[in-house]
Amino acid sequence: MEAAAAGRVNAALLPGGNLFASNPDRDWAAQALRNIPVAVALTTKLNEGHIPGRGKVSLILPVLARDEEQQATTQESMFNFVRLSDGGDPAVRGSMKSEVEIIATFARRILPEGRFNWEELRSHDSLRAAMAEVVPGYAAVGAIAETKQEFQLEGRTFHSPRFATPNGRAQFRVTPLPEFAPSSGQFRMMTLRSEGQFNTVVYDEEDLYRGNKTRDVVMLSADDARALGLAEGDAVRVESESGQMDVRAAIVDIRPGNLAMYYPEANVLVPRNLDPRSRTPAFKSVAVTLTKQAPAE
Repeated sequence: MEAAAAGRVNAALLPGGNLFASNPDRDWAAQALRNIPVAVALTTKLNEGHIPGRGKVSLILPVLARDEEQQATTQESMFNFVRLSDGGDPAVRGSMKSEVEIIATFARRILPEGRFNWEELRSHDSLRAAMAEVVPGYAAVGAIAETKQEFQLEGRTFHSPRFATPNGRAQFRVTPLPEFAPSSGQFRMMTLRSEGQFNTVVYDEEDLYRGNKTRDVVMLSADDARALGLAEGDAVRVESESGQMDVRAAIVDIRPGNLAMYYPEANVLVPRNLDPRSRTPAFKSVAVTLTKQAPAE
């Protein structure tokens, strides 16, 4: 993204996802992506990344979803089980291809010959065989098309109270937290996802976990609400160094001095402050102010 913002990206191939909505500082992210001369998106559904996050020339290639693939794919559950998915028939008849086929075709045409046999890697079986060789704990995926047996990734789940350490005991370390010294009237805001959401994709406006019916809210504690003279549903403006949002107050069980808002909508408030080691943006620690707004007419 920083290279795109600086004009150092000549072309981008964007497989799946929503690169625009997954970045902080929405205005900056949109401009960075619009600097790219040619952007090719492989996607099963349209999203914001195809409009404000497009390149100067933008090509959208619809691809087959996992359950439309003619070749078997695999999926990993939240409990570390990898299982085979047989796919099915395309919802739209025509000439759509899978992401694997498109990426392998691009690679064969563009990259130097000799390192990989991209024609062979159009095959999902060949891809899984390569993954089995190089990914720790993933060896069983190489034969899953024949065995049809799901498996659990090694080393992620412990069925007995012994850890993979020299003495078999868990090792705990205290990680120092960075200083957060908000100015008077500032809060620490974090962005989070709801139950009805997967990454940047929102399936349901209601958040069953926190009791919110809509997502255009800022969540704050009852103590902070009283101090600011706010009641549930009051109009409030949230401002940070990178932007502002007009939302509604939602009183939840959260520690005073802290706020929460929904990702990716609140990315407009998240500045491009990166952790020095992980290079992760500070989605969980943004200094903001709250201002009560007059009720709408």
